[in-house]
Amino acid sequence: MAIKKFGTAHWEGPIKEGKGTVSTESQALNQQPYGFNTRFEGKPGTNPEELLGAAHAACFSMALSLILGDAGLTAKSIDTKAEVSLNKAADGFEIDAIALTLKADVPGASKEQFEELANKAKTGCPVSKLFKATITLDATLVA
Repeated sequence: MAIKKFGTAHWEGPIKEGKGTVSTESQALNQQPYGFNTRFEGKPGTNPEELLGAAHAACFSMALSLILGDAGLTAKSIDTKAEVSLNKAADGFEIDAIALTLKADVPGASKEQFEELANKAKTGCPVSKLFKATITLDATLVA
């Protein structure tokens, strides 16, 4: 059984002057503004890269908690930052890297064991796997 969650986006206008909103099924984000200025000019609002970063950091942290538990360990704290790199490419822009930075307090874990388990979480977390996923599209043009 697949667990399905969704996010939505609404956009109006041309790329530089236009504006949009993003929302999540849970309403944790509810019509949060985004646009060219929030993505490229540092203006208030969100952007796809920080949303991907937050999702990746959250997923990785949960995966690490599971993997630590399987190894008989429990973290007092797991703090993860996922820095998403958007760069100019020949055919537009591309997300070409995500740098995970992890600080965790895991009583009883050796440095070697911790690094091994963290790397297992990096490759095993569903959001890490997403970047290799098949993407489908159902497109409808509204007149």
